[in-house]
Parts: sequence; C-alpha cells; structure tokens
Amino acid sequence: MSARIWPVLAIFALWQAVCAAALVPAFVLPPPLRVFETLWHERGLIGQHALTTLAETGAGLALGIGLGVTLALAMALAPWLQRLIGPVLAGAQALPVFVLAPVLVLWLGYGLGPKVAMVALLVVFPVASGLHDGLCATPAAVLDLARIARASRLRTLLWLRLPHALPQGAAGLRIAVTYAPTGAVIGEWVGASQGLGYLMLMANARMRIDLMFAALLVILALTLLLNRLTDRALARAGL
Repeated sequence: MSARIWPVLAIFALWQAVCAAALVPAFVLPPPLRVFETLWHERGLIGQHALTTLAETGAGLALGIGLGVTLALAMALAPWLQRLIGPVLAGAQALPVFVLAPVLVLWLGYGLGPKVAMVALLVVFPVASGLHDGLCATPAAVLDLARIARASRLRTLLWLRLPHALPQGAAGLRIAVTYAPTGAVIGEWVGASQGLGYLMLMANARMRIDLMFAALLVILALTLLLNRLTDRALARAGL
C-alpha cells in the first residue's frame, strides 16, 4: 500500500472515532461510514452534478490559462501594458470571490457562463503572474546574445525568454489548478440548478448532512485528481 494513503486512513479513523464517541452530534458531523454509504447509494445523483462541475472547471481552466498566457506574453512584449494591466489583475485577485460571484450572475445569468468566468478569474492571475515573472527573469547573457544576433523582440520572446520562463509558468499553473474547482463551486452556491455546489446547498436545506459531506468528498477528489493529472503532464514535459 502506498505511503500516501496512511495519513488519509488516519484522518478517517479519527473522524470515525470522534463520531463513535458521540463527541459531535451526527447532524453536525456524520460518521464517515454513513457518508460513504450515501456516496454509493446516491452515486447517480452525485455523478450527474459532478459532471456539471467538472465541465465548468475544465472550461474555466482553458479560458483562464489562455488569457493568462496571452496577458503574460503581451506584458513582456510591451512593458507599458504591464503598468496598465498589472494593477487590474492584482485588484481583481484582491477582491473576495464571493463579492464577484453575484455580479457575474447578474451579468451572465444562471447558466454556465458565470461559473466559467469565476474559474477563469481565479486561474488567470497565478498563470499570468508566474509566466510573466519567468519572462522577466531571463538571464542577461541570453538577451545579449539575442541583441548581437539582431533578433526581433517577438523572436527573442518566443524562442529565448519563453523557454526560460516555463518552470515558473508551470508553478503558476499548479496553483491555478488547485483554485479552479473552488471557483466553480462558489459560482454554483450563488446561482445554479446543477453542480456539486448546488447539491451541497440543497442537501443542507433538507438536513441531508451525509449527502452534503459526500458531495464535499467528491469535490476534494476532483481537486486532487486535477492536481495529479497536471503534475503528470508537466513532469512529462520536463517541468
């Protein structure tokens, strides 16, 4: 058995022990065995909502990564854009996501749009920031060689600065992937008719705390899976 599984088993064992000793009421913290039983019996319902959250997360990731890379390259190519866009990105990141979610629902409605936008907003800053920092940290000797060869700014950016920036860009991507499901769930909390966040709200309103915890475990599993897949993809790319 992998060594990574032991801490997880220890947490569930402690959780079960706390519930068995009646230290916490079941309507506050249901036993893990009951949560897993609910997860199995309601697997169809949970799976349907999980697919919605996964679709929102995937679309938001794609949009956020695309915007983040584009902004990073644009700011590196035209430094004046960094002075213009940088504070906007920092300000958007500084705002609590719960403040932005109702505005996005008001503008984009209750469909897929606000959830994708919420994920993209959480993703774009770490991607753009990490990649831009890497682009700005290109060794001076490399830039001197480009100037000696009379390479254009665009060629220097794409063929010299970008390869050096990829490790820092990969670090930003890892952070972004961790945030992505959170954005989708928050968007579902504010306004939705599908998704794991919506399911959690409905379960809580009906006092189905076991179902709420089951949905929470699926969100955790989804986040860990996305992180694992991202790590593997970046490792294969040598990052």
